[in-house]
Amino acid sequence: MSDTKSRKAKTFWFWLSVVMNLGLLGLFKYYNFFILSFAEALSHFGLHVNNWTLQLVLPVGISFYTFHGLSYVIDIYQDKIKAERNFVDYALFVSFFPLLVAGPIERATHLLPQIKTKRNFQYSKAIDGLRQILWGLFKKIVIADQCAVYANQIFDHYGTYSGATLFLGALFFAIQIYGDFSGYSDIALGTARLFGFELLRNFAFPYFSRDIAEFWRRWHISLSGWFRDYLYIPLGGSKGGTWMKVRNTFIIFIVSGFWHGASWTFIAWGLLNAIYFLPLLLSSKNRTHLDIVARGQLLPSVKDAFKILCTLFLVIIAWIFFRSPNISDALHYIVRMVQNPISFVSIGVYLKYKSILLLICLFMALEWIGREQQYAIAGFGLNWRPIYRYVFYYSLLVSVIWFSGKEQQFIYFQF
Repeated sequence: MSDTKSRKAKTFWFWLSVVMNLGLLGLFKYYNFFILSFAEALSHFGLHVNNWTLQLVLPVGISFYTFHGLSYVIDIYQDKIKAERNFVDYALFVSFFPLLVAGPIERATHLLPQIKTKRNFQYSKAIDGLRQILWGLFKKIVIADQCAVYANQIFDHYGTYSGATLFLGALFFAIQIYGDFSGYSDIALGTARLFGFELLRNFAFPYFSRDIAEFWRRWHISLSGWFRDYLYIPLGGSKGGTWMKVRNTFIIFIVSGFWHGASWTFIAWGLLNAIYFLPLLLSSKNRTHLDIVARGQLLPSVKDAFKILCTLFLVIIAWIFFRSPNISDALHYIVRMVQNPISFVSIGVYLKYKSILLLICLFMALEWIGREQQYAIAGFGLNWRPIYRYVFYYSLLVSVIWFSGKEQQFIYFQF
């Protein structure tokens, strides 16, 4: 693409690369889904066909490094960067180990120049990197893994629990997936910083969002930005008429859901988020909340607090589809959760899970205090006397060791 003088030839090489990248992703991740869905559709018409499925092991992180490679190809095609002539530098960009299996999804325009620049060890950056790694381990092992125990128990036996318990199960999963994924991102960013690299930020305290649009600007930022720049804007973005805006919004969210996995539950999750987003888009309020909530204040206003709770509730409902094995189970889970609202005032239900709820409250309080930083404890205690600061750090470290007995896989390793 870089060497050719012909626009037609350049386009040919571009699409060949895109088809090869997406073809491998489709073969490993989506082939069986389409084959089984096609066979099931035919069965409704009385036609039965043999399912030619493939028993392939899904390469870990294939969605992430496929999008790394695609960003490189697209940026060259759009003349944003020049082709990399050093194969080792290119290979490092695609397979840089901290972000290889679960992101963030890097851009060639951001990471390649850092790879080609001489880096010197900086003590202050290394300390900051270690601090972010520690916070990521705390989020993963102490928060996410403990929530996973209760979330798995409730989701796996949802037919036997009350509405309040089912809501807590959905809340535990919401905290689990945030602590799990953002915890990994913190570990990846901190590790990269030890080597002198600054990766793209992936989370900006999404559970303090005041509407769904703000949530998606703060959740999995690298993926949202990738879809915005390489799919939403090329489709016309928000510049066209109402129909184009609606169409592009649904495409983005459905593709985002499908990117997470070959399952109708992920598509339903994406579709539900598109429905959430649509009123904001049509009323031109999707960019109302661009700054962090209650900047410079200890507590949010009553109005902002109400908005945060409403947004979090919508997000939790959507996560039920993400967590459930199929759409039927997700719908049954939601129906059972809301059919007995009286159970929500049962104090006994909350007392049963008081330990994990107190842990979640402590975690969210630390996140709230540090919400104006790049990560929650980036500036936490820096002005304290050293003895108090190190007591805080060692408390986090001891809690990580204490809770590290039962391993839970990173959720996003499957994507």
